[in-house]
Amino acid sequence: MKVLLAGGGTAGHINPALAIAGYIKNKRSDAEFLFIGNRGGMEQRLVPQAGFDIKSITISGFKRSFSPKSMLENVKTVSRTFTSSREAKKIIAEFKPDICIGTGGYVSGPVIRTAAKMGIPCIIHEQNAYPGITNKMLAKSVKKVMLAVPDAKKYFDKNVDFVITGNPVRQEILTAKKEESRKELGLDNRPVVLSFGGSLGARKINEAVADLVARSGIDGRYQHIHAYGSYGDWFPQLVEEKGTDIADCPNLDIRPYIDNMPTCMAAADLVISRAGAITLSEIQAMGKPAILIPSPNVAENHQYHNAMALVNAGAADIIEEKDLTGAALMRKTDKMLLNPEKLEKYSENSRKMAITDANERIYSVVKKVLGLV
Repeated sequence: MKVLLAGGGTAGHINPALAIAGYIKNKRSDAEFLFIGNRGGMEQRLVPQAGFDIKSITISGFKRSFSPKSMLENVKTVSRTFTSSREAKKIIAEFKPDICIGTGGYVSGPVIRTAAKMGIPCIIHEQNAYPGITNKMLAKSVKKVMLAVPDAKKYFDKNVDFVITGNPVRQEILTAKKEESRKELGLDNRPVVLSFGGSLGARKINEAVADLVARSGIDGRYQHIHAYGSYGDWFPQLVEEKGTDIADCPNLDIRPYIDNMPTCMAAADLVISRAGAITLSEIQAMGKPAILIPSPNVAENHQYHNAMALVNAGAADIIEEKDLTGAALMRKTDKMLLNPEKLEKYSENSRKMAITDANERIYSVVKKVLGLV
């Protein structure tokens, strides 16, 4: 079996492709894999790091501004649409895949479109509740559209062939236990808050969380794990300005990154985070109540739609960034943590939404499309 995968631009598109490839590799030792990524994209680092080969094309998205710089970029994008398709066709012809899998991002557009025209069976995976423009454009050209959440279906043409697979979730997320994780982290019986805004950090989240962290440092009410990201190295100083020296507070675990997310999330009573698709799948798999703060700076505002899928299911609360303040976040946090019955209901509803066998479902689609079942 020869599998070609295309997806890039963000970790939210790359990691699902890596999870799919890794699962198929475990099932089929004879399988061969090739990724196609965008030149200069983070996939150029993440894919080889995971042990897979990658080749590159050059593609970009259209800018929604009418500034001279944006207009010039849009002219380049039109040109790249043609050159990227030629580059993709050459790579596909050389590799001769049995199936092509797209996981979103601009790079998957020319790859999947070209492969479909060449008669190669293609499938795509959409991670978000509000699908990206690339996947919406490709949907009619592929054999199967795999969705993470049923809410996404209404944004596609009704004649498209859908299957609900969920998002691939790391095995460590599925096996981590709350009590063992708390013991490993040296936590006691007080409520545990876990908060993060992504690997780079989110300024608005850091500013609001600083109030909550500073208060916990003073009154010891909560234990708090917070990752402020690579652009948030000013965070400890901000907390200190609010009256708390983090170094003197054993109930505060404040760091740039969370490298042991399965352990930290398992230990938490409440998660405060953005609403990226993979993060939400992990929250659901662990059945964690959450306060979601969607990023307003993403395509089609898809994080808002991701968050509302949980809110409408009674599995999370939302604070839009325009309404986010330290006081608002503290009120919401206190309201949730002081209501064990509500927390338990949120946990139950979150877990009901979880699809923990996404990898196997996706592999089943691959086999069906290839006529192996």
